[in-house]
Amino acid sequence: MKITQLNVYQVDLPLKEGRYSWSNGNFVEVFDSTVLEISTDEGLNGYAECCPLGSAYLPSFALGVRAGLAELAPHLIGQDPLNIGKINRTMDAALRGHPYAKAPVDIACWDILGQATGQPVYTLLGGAAQDDVVLYRAISQEAPEIMAKKIEGYAAEGYTKFQLKVGGDANDDIERIHATRSVLKRSDLLVADANTGWTRHEAARVVGAISGLDVYVEQPCLTYEECVSIRRRTALPFVLDEVIDTPNTLVRGISEDAMDVINLKISKVGGLTKAKLMRDLCVAHGIPMTIEDTWGGDITTATIAHLARSTPADFTFSATDFNSYGTVDIANGAPKRVNGRMTAPDSPGLGITPIFDALGDPVASYS
Repeated sequence: MKITQLNVYQVDLPLKEGRYSWSNGNFVEVFDSTVLEISTDEGLNGYAECCPLGSAYLPSFALGVRAGLAELAPHLIGQDPLNIGKINRTMDAALRGHPYAKAPVDIACWDILGQATGQPVYTLLGGAAQDDVVLYRAISQEAPEIMAKKIEGYAAEGYTKFQLKVGGDANDDIERIHATRSVLKRSDLLVADANTGWTRHEAARVVGAISGLDVYVEQPCLTYEECVSIRRRTALPFVLDEVIDTPNTLVRGISEDAMDVINLKISKVGGLTKAKLMRDLCVAHGIPMTIEDTWGGDITTATIAHLARSTPADFTFSATDFNSYGTVDIANGAPKRVNGRMTAPDSPGLGITPIFDALGDPVASYS
């Protein structure tokens, strides 16, 4: 089997809530998502999606996805999409870094491999380890009382895990955390996610002020070293996200006891191949994961669901159903939330079919 063509689509994903806000005043109102279609000489087409969280979150941005695909495409035409190891080595040789731009190629090849073998991607990733996965709901940064009210609403929809967007003014964040924890059941989980937004002294103040609450602290500061400093000052369970971006940084974090949980974002690490490697390292070392991505629609949600379903429940801290945040459907067959949980399709590959009327014409094609 050979890759014959790559088609690149751009789609806007508006939000039901109108705006998603996180640390340091950052926000997005309409997400710019890229969908990749890889065609083969045997009539199989693979699909993937990559949607950075704006341009001020990670070293990634929407135009960078499409520029990276333009750079990679000449090296991929004629390659065997079933030889995913070689595909990744080819991309790494052709383009240094930029894992987020390589991720959709890797994911689309997994989709093709599943279709070619008649198996869902979760089977290829190790087999079904659970029937469905628990979801978390991200609560956009607003006034404490508004965030608390939103948590109550989402709890009524079946969510039991909540990721609170903090990383703003430390005094306001202390109020946000207290207000939201007070409206939750004892069995519900609350994660205070600063998204790198606090300086070290601010983070130290916050963890001291919430030390008596049942809450997780996530990625308080910009650097790994600053986060580890805060980790040493608190007994609260600790999550790392932005700084765990490669297998090497994961190994370092494990060896230095830097975290209790990680957020494993598929496009951040370069696709399902590297995400599976990091997932397996976490399982081997007893580190649960939130399995997710930076953002996306139906195709990203399906990809998350396959990786999460093939991960043991004890190590799936939570997962994300991004397609429930937006107003636009871009694929049929994608997972849908049921009582705060979702599952991966059982059909071959990712189990989705793009809605081309929603995607429009390709913005670039390579053959």
